Amino acid sequence: MPMHLSPRCCARTRSGMSCQSPAMPNCRCRMHGGKSPGAPKGNTYALKHGRFTAEAVQNRRMLSAMVKEMKALAELIT
Repeated sequence: MPMHLSPRCCARTRSGMSCQSPAMPNCRCRMHGGKSPGAPKGNTYALKHGRFTAEAVQNRRMLSAMVKEMKALAELIT
């Protein structure tokens, strides 16, 4: 289909005239909302990494205690 026969954008310009740009399937051109899909879905940037959860803190404390015990045992052996 030649470009001059393609459907036109249904949006109005600031002057009140119809937009003359070719439309995408949603009846809007790339300048009036046809190209980008919008904001990302969900708030993925607020996702916690889990380093300071109660379980992670407990695991680190237990590991630290085990290391201290191993160092004390190594001191007794040597």
